[in-house]
Amino acid sequence: QVQLVESGGGLVQAGGSLRLSCAASGRIFSINAMGWYRRAPGKQRELVATITTSGSTNYADSVKGRFTLSRDNAKNTVYLQMNSLKPEDTAVYYCNADLWSVVGQGMNYWGKGTLVTVSS
Repeated sequence: QVQLVESGGGLVQAGGSLRLSCAASGRIFSINAMGWYRRAPGKQRELVATITTSGSTNYADSVKGRFTLSRDNAKNTVYLQMNSLKPEDTAVYYCNADLWSVVGQGMNYWGKGTLVTVSS
């Protein structure tokens, strides 16, 4: 019905940059918000950044000034530009979408995750 396709993860050195993408597809009526969460080894999942269709953003304190979340509403896609990466940013990053399906259900979807590894 609805799929979230993530891309852009990989291995980078500390101080480097990476760009993640997430595209939502399927029988979507409307999207309320999209964003990224991450789960580091041995830690719980945490919010990274979210954005609404109107452009309102929310960032974790740990990434403010380094990460930028943007969106293309026409493509139901969000992009996470990650700069000045640190080893502590190493995690599996999961795309999230809060939406309404065409059958009238309010739903929250998760991508399968993309691994970001930052070496020192």
